[in-house]
Amino acid sequence: MDGTLDRIAIGISGLCLIHCVATTVLLTVLSSAGALVDPHIHEIGLALAIGVGVFALGRGILHHGMMVPAVVGAFGLGIMGGALSLPHGGFETFWTLVGVSLVALGHELNRRAGC
Repeated sequence: MDGTLDRIAIGISGLCLIHCVATTVLLTVLSSAGALVDPHIHEIGLALAIGVGVFALGRGILHHGMMVPAVVGAFGLGIMGGALSLPHGGFETFWTLVGVSLVALGHELNRRAGC
């Protein structure tokens, strides 16, 4: 698959970044953006990120034997999960962006390692 799953995961991370920034901007500009802040969107997004991450990063460990991409990605997923426990906006957005960036970095490292 030559990095296809990692490219998809990086794309999903990018969509998450766009969602977080757009939601923050919309909440600032508009007083209601109900569909964008539905907690289920975040839970589904995290479950999707975990599923793709486990498969792609785990496959990377088996393929090239490097743990660093998986560790970086898992750390990012943990931060994303922790961010769900914070009130929406502000610090929740910040920590989600940090987590998503680390997940994308893990997938990029995995891709560069040859998976």
